[in-house]
Amino acid sequence: MKKRIRQFLKKNRQRLFQATFGLLVVAAATVGLLGGLIFGFVLDLPEVEQLQAVRPNIVSYVYSDDGRVLGQYALEKRTLIDFEQIPQDLKNTILAAEDADFFRHSGIDFQRLGVTVVRDILYGERKGASTLTMQLSKLLFTGSEKTIERKVKDMLFALEIEKTYSKEQIFAFYCNQIYMGHGTYGVASAADFYFHKTVEELTLAESALLAGIIQVPGRHSPINHPEQSVRRRNLILNRMFNGNLISAAQFDEARKERLVVEGKNYDQSPAPYFTEWVRQYLEKNYSTKQIWEGGLRIYTTLNYEMQVAGRRALREGLKTFDKEKVKREDPLENIVVQRIEDLETFSHPEWQQIFYEGQMVPGLVLESSPEQAQVKFGSYTALIQPEDIAWTGEEWVNSVLEPGNVAVFLIREIERTDKTIQATLDRTPEVQGALMAIDNRSGAIKAMVGGFDFQQSEFNRATQALRQPGSLFKPFTYTSLIEAGYSPEEYVLDAPVSYRDGLGRIYAPENSDGAFRGIMTIRDAFALSRNVPTVRLANAIGIEKVIETAHRFGIPHYLPPYLAIALGAGEVTLQEITSAFTVFPNNGLRAEPHFITRVEDYNGTTLFDHQTRFEHVLSPDTAEKMTYLLRSVVERGTARRARVLERPLGGKTGTTNDSTDTWFVGFAPQITAGVWTGYDTKISLGEKVYGATLALPIWVDFMQEVTQDMPVEDFESHYAPMDLNLAQVRMESQTTEPGEEESNQPWSVEDIPPPPPNY
Repeated sequence: MKKRIRQFLKKNRQRLFQATFGLLVVAAATVGLLGGLIFGFVLDLPEVEQLQAVRPNIVSYVYSDDGRVLGQYALEKRTLIDFEQIPQDLKNTILAAEDADFFRHSGIDFQRLGVTVVRDILYGERKGASTLTMQLSKLLFTGSEKTIERKVKDMLFALEIEKTYSKEQIFAFYCNQIYMGHGTYGVASAADFYFHKTVEELTLAESALLAGIIQVPGRHSPINHPEQSVRRRNLILNRMFNGNLISAAQFDEARKERLVVEGKNYDQSPAPYFTEWVRQYLEKNYSTKQIWEGGLRIYTTLNYEMQVAGRRALREGLKTFDKEKVKREDPLENIVVQRIEDLETFSHPEWQQIFYEGQMVPGLVLESSPEQAQVKFGSYTALIQPEDIAWTGEEWVNSVLEPGNVAVFLIREIERTDKTIQATLDRTPEVQGALMAIDNRSGAIKAMVGGFDFQQSEFNRATQALRQPGSLFKPFTYTSLIEAGYSPEEYVLDAPVSYRDGLGRIYAPENSDGAFRGIMTIRDAFALSRNVPTVRLANAIGIEKVIETAHRFGIPHYLPPYLAIALGAGEVTLQEITSAFTVFPNNGLRAEPHFITRVEDYNGTTLFDHQTRFEHVLSPDTAEKMTYLLRSVVERGTARRARVLERPLGGKTGTTNDSTDTWFVGFAPQITAGVWTGYDTKISLGEKVYGATLALPIWVDFMQEVTQDMPVEDFESHYAPMDLNLAQVRMESQTTEPGEEESNQPWSVEDIPPPPPNY
């Protein structure tokens, strides 16, 4: 045998030499090529020393006056934490889920890599072998493209990272960068989003659930796939138990822990109009990068509890009015009749969001009977009972809801584990509204609601909508009277009167009830919101004086010098007139309204610090007399409904022609709040709809809640009403010439000329 081999080698020596030489050349070329590629990759790698200096995008937070988060501005929802801030349970769960040998390898786990390659070749398994450091490389530098080049770069870069940084630093980088689903980055933001907790407050089971999300956030989301997320959580707990990281008792307790996940959707913030207002202010003073990526801390004046109360009161008030007073036929969409889709495959765009209690969501009726209807909300279902449709006046459920109907429902409770919802049939009102509350002494805005639903309309009706105030404007008229020497106890005549303007037109004001009450005190004329006496008095002192007074109170808009202005024929915003009313309970002093107290950058450096400015609008004596008149509105006038609060209050109702706008602005010694209601287009709210019947009930509902823990204070007043002789009656003679036809309609805003140029 050996002889034959020697003969073969001798005979084929030349050929073997050539073959061996060829193989060596190929091997050398291959090694050279690979070396060249690796060398090229190394040259192409970023400088790892820059990793610590590079700060990822960070959330900018908007805080309420007690430090609670109202909203955020972010391209990536992320909160940075240090290694020391990560609790040991969370560290262990992440290691068990992603890289158990992280603290023992050099950036590449060669043993794990080899096993993975063999199993992939033999069994076709697609198991990952990336370490935490390699994943960090992918997150920061190489991206998610599935190529050999990217894998090689990940390994090379992982080795460089491990040379430059400690394991603790790398772990913290990873925990801050990793995507955790639903637009959330980093474990700290994920803890807040899924559990409303800091990382220090997480239980072992919650830590394991977060760690389980990392592998495939979409598949392991506890919101969209709770069963899958629990299985993944328990798998990680099992690994920890087998690795002696937790005891048997801890393992059993954590596995049995019930999944309670909420999901913090900042679209459900109680103050979306307010946070948008803040953003608009910030854009005037800071760069877009600072706002959306720089981690600003914006501290505001808004009181969280007051804001929640204001939003609830306005929404419930508008929905109640819409259901009880507005008769409209709203045929429900039916996908079966319209042949859009079948019931099983139908999906509504709004079902992609995170559901929460108190939310109005479209639902699809799958089945219905007189006793109940089954309604689908994406992967959730609800059973609607007769009491859930009672407001419609119908007795049987299937008389309102038929299979295929898509209707709006109000979510009362959510059971995320069982994927069930408790809901009631609802509808979105067409009427709009706004609410504003301001601290009298500081000018701080404590609550602001700009409309029924920010998702439907971002137009802020509290700060942007210019509307006629109607009788709400009368306090400026009566302030002018007091400053001119009139007394609240003097008498004025409520009887027909008319005036001719400079263009020869006749103006004959009317009272809202169409009647006249004869001689009455100025106090009663104000409390009962009588139009005719108000115009008589405005004519006596001159409408220019009234307009000057309104401007002094902070009403900036042009008001033409016509008597109809005394009854509120101009235009104001809710913010402006609510701020103006704070003058009365604050002894004539107006604190400039503001909504941001401080802005800090990510490092805590103060960029802005508010300094309150004050204006002396009235003398204390005039403020006391006007407060006396405004209290009369509550005690004996159009706002008597507010007496239910059983505390000193003042305020004024307002209703415009044809009831297109209804208002109430009222105050306690500590706070002033205003409510406006109306349609976005100036159409009537209906017959017998006034500020006292629509805006005032919303105001009362709000104030009942926010004043529960507010001390009962009285106004600082030394004014003593005088007894005046009936002979001291303020009467103005009619200026209508005999035989001329009188107009019984007050002017509307359309009758008022435009402002002069450059006003």
